[in-house]
Amino acid sequence: MRFHQVKELVHWVVEYHSRLAEQYDELSAGDVSDRVRMALDYLAARERKMQAGLEEYFGDSTNHNSVLNTWFDDPNDFPHPPVLERLARCMDCTSVQDVLATALTTHKTLQDLYAHRADCASIEAERDFFIALAAGHEGEVRRIARDMQRLEDY
Repeated sequence: MRFHQVKELVHWVVEYHSRLAEQYDELSAGDVSDRVRMALDYLAARERKMQAGLEEYFGDSTNHNSVLNTWFDDPNDFPHPPVLERLARCMDCTSVQDVLATALTTHKTLQDLYAHRADCASIEAERDFFIALAAGHEGEVRRIARDMQRLEDY
């Protein structure tokens, strides 16, 4: 479909975080080293936190309803989700660094999706909304990299 509301994209990202958390849980339950298991458990928790944060936008007390109901025209559908789905399926769990590399790539791609939507925004409120999401994701990428490095240092 060519036309979408911002809330459709946000719902998709919420579900993506949920699916990614579940995948991290499944990988953690598999045959991986203790450090990789800790990394996967950490990432699953972070995904759930990001999911919960995005779900708050749909609460009754939010003032984002006008932005969430904004329509946008994207002839390519959402440009990043197919890439994100492939990344999640290709995760290598040989080492913490392998897990981190895929996690960072996934989050950088989500950040790029937000930046793309900000660049294509038709109204200022929509642009500001996606710029804020991109900035928040940039902070999340730094947090994940820092915390995973700490795991490697122990």
